[in-house]
Amino acid sequence: MVVPDNARTAVSKACRYEPDLDPTYQEMAMHYGVGVVPARVRRPRDKAKVEVGVQIAQRWIVAALRHRKFFSLGELNGAIRELLGKLNQRPFKKRDGCRLSLFEQIDKPALRPLPAERYDLSVWPKAMVNSDYHVQVKDSFYSVPYTLARKAVNVRITPLTVEIFHQGTRVASHVRARKPYTAVTENGHRPKAHQAHLQWPPSRLVDWAQKTGRFSAQLFQQILDRYPHPEMGYRSCLGLLRLGEKYGPKRLESACERALVTGATNYKSVKSILAHALDSQPLTAEPDSPRPSGHDNIRGAGYYE
Repeated sequence: MVVPDNARTAVSKACRYEPDLDPTYQEMAMHYGVGVVPARVRRPRDKAKVEVGVQIAQRWIVAALRHRKFFSLGELNGAIRELLGKLNQRPFKKRDGCRLSLFEQIDKPALRPLPAERYDLSVWPKAMVNSDYHVQVKDSFYSVPYTLARKAVNVRITPLTVEIFHQGTRVASHVRARKPYTAVTENGHRPKAHQAHLQWPPSRLVDWAQKTGRFSAQLFQQILDRYPHPEMGYRSCLGLLRLGEKYGPKRLESACERALVTGATNYKSVKSILAHALDSQPLTAEPDSPRPSGHDNIRGAGYYE
């Protein structure tokens, strides 16, 4: 049994009767078969053995080394190890034996072997499901059932997997993506309407943009090619079409042309161009600055020959 204090690494929400343990801390304890009973808030006597152990270490180790100077971590650890051995072999005053003898008589026979598999450190962040029923985890996107769109979920991240939980129930499990900006989607998570929507090829959106103009079509194509999964760029393209309905196709075409020239090929940039009426300004390239014909500080290539 472990009796920690209410540090954030161990207890996510303190309570006298039912404290909420940090999921990562609780998983580690379960992996090693250890029970966790946090101490009450502001009750250090609940973990008196820990408090006394810290006091003994400060008196017999820290205080003994307070005037010494160390120039490497290995040198410091060697000095601590030497004093720790002496402390564990120091005889008790009111009973027979020492700390080392009690450990070998009581604790060591009760120790169990370590688990066959090492503990995989997991992280439990909270996330909000996007409207496209995907959760963003470490610059990648993982699908959940579409009924959970716009709902809060808990995510368990391990080195190999990504698991998503809603109200304590696991609703999705995916192999962790190794490349950033990768969409991992399970077909069963999509509604029927979106499954039919997926039958649209990306060229259909480009054809829609072609009716506005060639610059709009080029911008749509760049947005769709940017992502490894075309579905990830659908919302941006649909947002641009909405801008065309609001500002008109002519202004949208001019804004897309400016976006392509400046390299700001995304929905937010085009929206900003239209909102600030930058599409009405002419696109003029900055003239190249003339090179100086001669100067005392310019040595030329002949200087190095």
